[in-house]
Amino acid sequence: MFDFLSALHLEDATVRMVLFGSLLIGATGGALGSFAVLRGRSLMGDALAHAALPGVALAFLWTGSKSLPVLITGATCTGIIGVVLIQFITSRTRIKADAAIGIVLTVFFGVGIVLLTHIQRSLVGNQAGLDKFLFGQAASMVEDDVRVMSVMSLFIFVVVLILYKEFKALIFDPNFLQSLGYSLQKVDLALMGLIVLTVMVGLQAVGVVLIAAMLITPAVAARFWTERLHVMVVLAAVIGGVSGATGTFLSAQAPRVPTGPVMVLVATGLFVVSALFAPRRGVLARWLRQRANALRERRHHLLRALIELEERAGKARPFSTQELVDELGWERRRVTREAKRLRRLDMVTLDHKGVEATPAGLAEGTFVVKCHRLWEHYLVYRDILAADHVDRPADEVEHLLTPDILERLEEILRRDHGIDTERVVDIHGSGSGYRPAGRERGEEVVG
Repeated sequence: MFDFLSALHLEDATVRMVLFGSLLIGATGGALGSFAVLRGRSLMGDALAHAALPGVALAFLWTGSKSLPVLITGATCTGIIGVVLIQFITSRTRIKADAAIGIVLTVFFGVGIVLLTHIQRSLVGNQAGLDKFLFGQAASMVEDDVRVMSVMSLFIFVVVLILYKEFKALIFDPNFLQSLGYSLQKVDLALMGLIVLTVMVGLQAVGVVLIAAMLITPAVAARFWTERLHVMVVLAAVIGGVSGATGTFLSAQAPRVPTGPVMVLVATGLFVVSALFAPRRGVLARWLRQRANALRERRHHLLRALIELEERAGKARPFSTQELVDELGWERRRVTREAKRLRRLDMVTLDHKGVEATPAGLAEGTFVVKCHRLWEHYLVYRDILAADHVDRPADEVEHLLTPDILERLEEILRRDHGIDTERVVDIHGSGSGYRPAGRERGEEVVG
């Protein structure tokens, strides 16, 4: 508990450095990851991270220094070479982007491992610690490292603000961007260059193996909550920052647990929460919408069956469960269950005599019947389908029509085909008439 309170109050300078660095990594990765994900370059960060490994090894071999600016410079150079190679392969050959990314990723990573193995077997005295770039070691960050990361992150955010409109057009309407005189290749290279720098920011803490997760996961989590790019960018940065800070606190409580993997796990947890509980795109919200649609369709079917049975009987009366089973083709228990649900909604009455629509149920049921029949007439008179093929399409569409759409259909059929829309007969020739009961045109639909 004492260790947790100490970490919470940031009494340890190392914890403060790691916390701030993790915040930078998460926020920068989330913001740039939004553009990468929407651009379809989700794995680009992974490829660039692996391409940076040989640069780290070559910079050390060239200078003999483990200074972060020196190593990041080498990593950036090989990362940029990786971007150029991917662009060259995709533009000059028939190899697709995913294959090009795979080629660059594996080749550069293999070269990096060979160079690191050579360094470890050499007689260089200060070689220890270079392998932290593989899996990350946030605890090794010092104040100078955080300063370098802060400058790089600030530069990235400034460039994003300046080129935001260009990046947005590149993602959603590249043809429009090109019509304005911009080079798509140059704008895309600028975006890839920023992704390279973002990878370099997080390389020391998260490592080449996991840095792609800090680019992709916060961005994908943010995508569940919004449809707007600027909101997604900000939200992804927040999710990434929260993941970095939380990962730092949690790893500080567990001895020898690296911060980078914990950050990734926290980001994954936030992704799962977003995927399940986001209000519009989440799994739960989609399930609730699908269930509401299914319940509405079942309600419409039963009410429509009651209206059509009433038409054939020529009078209003309760109809037995068996009559509804024969009309709907449902199982008896399903009819009973749906009738009980509609009784709770005050759409029907249900007793030993049978099921009968209430005024509210009659209003909605007659509206559904009219939607079904008008759509059948529309399909036939527009020569879209033959009369014996329109029932199923009308059955699917009747649940979606609104009073405004219905009024437009009435206008078309009345004007172009002379149909009396106040008396719509069954197009299949049964001769059953229809008159709106308990509802005038334009009145609110009950339900």
